[in-house]
Amino acid sequence: MAAGVKTRVKLPKEVRAGEVVTIKTLITHRMESGQRLDAQGAPIPRAIIHRFHCTFEGETVVDLEIGPGISTNPFFEFQARVPGPGVFSFAWHDDDGAIYTDSRAISVI
Repeated sequence: MAAGVKTRVKLPKEVRAGEVVTIKTLITHRMESGQRLDAQGAPIPRAIIHRFHCTFEGETVVDLEIGPGISTNPFFEFQARVPGPGVFSFAWHDDDGAIYTDSRAISVI
């Protein structure tokens, strides 16, 4: 598990049923493509977030496979229709096997 990793998620707390909302996510993660060398000339192992997955009440909203060209601290913005109250769950999968998770509840007014 990488040190200093922090997830951030921004979405409305309340919406109308059927409304489309914009969801913004960011994870602070020092990405390493595996192409650079350290001071001794040895390759620095690849360490990237290679998958991002978002669900709403168990149903997939977004499932992204990410390559080594992704930037440090990847930011994702997407839209989702909210059928009713529930919880959005987010997962970022790291090359080292770690999975960083976050979740946000949303209410329907």
